[in-house]
Amino acid sequence: MTKDPYEALRYKEFNLFLLLRFALVFAWTMQFVVIEWQVYSLTKDPLALGIIGLMEVIPAISFALFAGHIVDQKEKRKLLMLCISGFMLISFGLFIITLPKVIENYTTQYIVWATYGLVFFGGIVRSFISPTIFSLFSLLIPKKTYANAATWSSSVWQMASVLGPALAGFAIVWFGVHGSMFIIFGFATLSMLFLSLIKVKPILNPKIGEPIFESLKEGLKFVFNTRVILGAITLDMVAVLFGGAIALLPIFAQDILHVGSQGFGVLRASPAIGSFITLIAVAYFPLTKNAGIKLLVAIAGFGLCIIVFGLSTWFWLSVLALFISGVFDGVSVVIRQTILQLKTPDNMRGRVSSVNSIFVGSSNELGAFESGVAAKLMGTVASVVFGGSMTLLVVLYTTIKFPKLRKLDLEKDLADNMDV
Repeated sequence: MTKDPYEALRYKEFNLFLLLRFALVFAWTMQFVVIEWQVYSLTKDPLALGIIGLMEVIPAISFALFAGHIVDQKEKRKLLMLCISGFMLISFGLFIITLPKVIENYTTQYIVWATYGLVFFGGIVRSFISPTIFSLFSLLIPKKTYANAATWSSSVWQMASVLGPALAGFAIVWFGVHGSMFIIFGFATLSMLFLSLIKVKPILNPKIGEPIFESLKEGLKFVFNTRVILGAITLDMVAVLFGGAIALLPIFAQDILHVGSQGFGVLRASPAIGSFITLIAVAYFPLTKNAGIKLLVAIAGFGLCIIVFGLSTWFWLSVLALFISGVFDGVSVVIRQTILQLKTPDNMRGRVSSVNSIFVGSSNELGAFESGVAAKLMGTVASVVFGGSMTLLVVLYTTIKFPKLRKLDLEKDLADNMDV
């Protein structure tokens, strides 16, 4: 069977989807990095970096299941428009509180807590964005292209994750924090424009008006009964949770490696560059064969790279370790997204994606909080090495506990959907 690496790109609305996702992720990741830099520059407290993650993850987890129910009940395009509008309000708020006059006239504590408040609101918005994008994705292409489309979607996500943080570091130097926030608002507006060009999509859930608790119960039951999905998202959750060294990069850049904001941008972009290169390669060399083993090896490799990064005092070795960690992460992202798309029924995509966002998406912020607390208690280097070591232990546990995941091969699932 000949595979077309550009199969998903032959659908116009999917290309619009990629453009809007790029603009949105670019803005979101750039904003988070600028916030991290600003808060640490004001406080010089590693715990403050952890609080940023906590302020986003609390609402993201609290609203996630409710958001999944709403997504499965509502039209996805309109819902995503509301989400992007909320993000634009947050970006505009951050633009206002980073005005030089505001910084001069208000205390550091006021500005930091105002930032935390906007991040908290962003957590609510994010709880709806993730399941909405996941559900809209499946409405733009036929099932036979899911694996290829997941690769391109993940590639665009990683490209935005490369350029967003990288530009954040340089933009802080060139335009300052306030100017950087203006750029972020502009990209959020651009994502709304691309979304407006996609047509309204049908609601595939046959149980419109289903009581919310029955709906949530059905979604949770599906995830916990589908061992392959449960194993994949659990593995990624714990790995990201304990491998969350990225949140401590401002400390490494300023106090350990002494490379300033430009070096910070390079460090922040390195893992995403590695992931992006991997994802482009995956379009030509799919990972569906023996996918379970590849997923386990990738996350183990990620953990080893985090340990090397934590121990390194040489800038370019640190960059290399983060780059290779991104290569392994790219493999993990594609396999996990393909598993979710192929194994999830159309009428449950919102709820399954919400559970996934609790397990995986929110673990980035919980990982940031864990890293901040661990750095405060153990020291920055020790906390990163501890996190990488825990990731390796999790891979070992998952290999033993979830044999179906270890033996997973997605070739059959793709063959079953070739005529769909």
